[in-house]
Amino acid sequence: MPIKKETLNYYKKNVQNFVKGTINADMGMNRGKFLARIPAHGSILDLGCGSGRDTKKFLEMGYAVEAVDGCRELCEMAAAYTGIPVRQMDFLELDDRGKYDGIWACASVLHLPYEELRIVMAKMAVALKKNGVLYVSFKYGDFEGWRNGRYFTDMTEDGVKQLMEEIKGVSVEEIWVTADVREGREDERWVNGVGRKDG
Repeated sequence: MPIKKETLNYYKKNVQNFVKGTINADMGMNRGKFLARIPAHGSILDLGCGSGRDTKKFLEMGYAVEAVDGCRELCEMAAAYTGIPVRQMDFLELDDRGKYDGIWACASVLHLPYEELRIVMAKMAVALKKNGVLYVSFKYGDFEGWRNGRYFTDMTEDGVKQLMEEIKGVSVEEIWVTADVREGREDERWVNGVGRKDG
């Protein structure tokens, strides 16, 4: 079965448990670093919104938010939770130009094989307004392949830096490592990165 289909099938089969395990995860610190770089009431694309946790927070803070996910079942649950339409979309279909002040890709593009990841990152840059910012996060490491029914591309700080530096017109702003905020998974680490589109 193709990588994308198999990974989405995992979420379809495990949607209830996934939402339960992530909807209350405290992403406040990472959201804060992202939002500090975005104008008040700015436009945000939540790329791979999952449960809708972060979309809901952005909306409550007055931002104009669009949310998409690859899994239809997650889109339905996120729409019910956030009160806004959530579009089912393959990340490779992103074709907006100069539309968003920020793109938030929290634990989402990490499921793409590296070559597809590079393409999607470039599409994210095109979709940003001048001086717009993008946020990405990955499980920490240098592994790429199948793990627990899903495909993962892990990253280190150097990996995120290289990935962002390959995108034309984007500058790396900050890269940092965090512990997993979900209960019982504090030993797992994540690498986070913010890049800015040149003005």
